[in-house]
Amino acid sequence: MENQTFSEDLILLEGLKVSTQSSLPAFIFLLLIYIFAVVSNISLVSLIFTTRRLHQPMYLLFCNMSINDIFGASIITPHILRNIFTPPSERVIDYNSCVIQAFCVHLYAGASHTILMIMAFDRYMAICKPLQYATIMTKTMVVKLSVGAWTAALFFVAILLGLTIRLSRCRRVIFNPFCDNASLFKLSCESILINNIYGLCYTVVLLGSSTCSLTLTYLKIASVCLRSKNKALNSKALQTCTTHLSVYIFLLVSCFAIVILHRFPHLSEHGKVVAVLAEVTLPAFNAVIYGLQIKEIKRRIITLFKNSKVALMT
Repeated sequence: MENQTFSEDLILLEGLKVSTQSSLPAFIFLLLIYIFAVVSNISLVSLIFTTRRLHQPMYLLFCNMSINDIFGASIITPHILRNIFTPPSERVIDYNSCVIQAFCVHLYAGASHTILMIMAFDRYMAICKPLQYATIMTKTMVVKLSVGAWTAALFFVAILLGLTIRLSRCRRVIFNPFCDNASLFKLSCESILINNIYGLCYTVVLLGSSTCSLTLTYLKIASVCLRSKNKALNSKALQTCTTHLSVYIFLLVSCFAIVILHRFPHLSEHGKVVAVLAEVTLPAFNAVIYGLQIKEIKRRIITLFKNSKVALMT
C-alpha cells in the first residue's frame, strides 16, 4: 500500500473500508450525529450562560464538558466525512497536520477524564459538605478547577506527542481513519520503547486516577445518602450522580475498547469503527444525558420550546 512517490511530508490514511453502496448511508448517519452533537452542545452552553438561574458551579463546570465535546466532534468527523467519498489512494494528510490532529484527539480524551473528575468533586462538596459548599465552590474555585483540568490534560498530552515527533520516519501509511499518537510513532523504524512506556504510564495514570477518584467520591456520596433520611436530598443526589456515572461509564468503555482493539492487528477494522463511533457519538450522548436528565436544564428547554411554539402560532 505504501507509495514511494509521496512527498516526505505526506501521510496516507487507510481510513474506513466502506463499500460504494454503503458510502451515502454512512455519510448521512455520521453527518446527522455530528450536527446534532455540535448544535445540542452549543445550545446547552448558550442556555447556561444566558440563564441566570443556571449560573451555579455544577452547570458552569458542565460547560467545560460541552465545549470539549464540540472540540472533540469537530476534530475527526469532518475529516472522516470527506474521506468516505475519497479514493483510498488519495486519503492523504501532511505530517504537521497529522501531528496537530493527534494532539487534539488526545487532548479531547484527556480533558474528558479530568473534567469529569472536577465535576465529581463538585458533587461531593454539594452532597457531603453542603454547609461548606457555597464557601468553597465560588466562581474563583470553578475557574481554578476548569483551568486545572485543561492544563493537566494539555501538559501530559504535550509530552506524549513531544516524544513522538522526535522520531525519524521510514513509513508513510497510517492504518487508521485518523491520526493518533500510536499510529504516528509506528511510522518510525527507531526504538519506540520510551513511547510505549510513557504511553502506558499516561493511560494507567489517566484512567486509574479518574476511576479511583470517581469511585471513592460516589462511595462517599452513597454512604451519606444511606445515612440521610432526607428524601429530597437522596433523589437529587441519585439523579445527578446517575447522569455523571452514565457519561463516565460510556467514556471508560469506549477508551478500553479502543486501547484493546489497537493491540490486535487482526481486529483492526473493528477498532477503526469503534474509534470513529466513540469520537462521533460520545459528544451527542453527553448532550442527551445532561439535557434530559438534569431537571433545571430540561425545564428550561421545555419553556423555550413552548415559547417558540406560541410565537409561531401568533
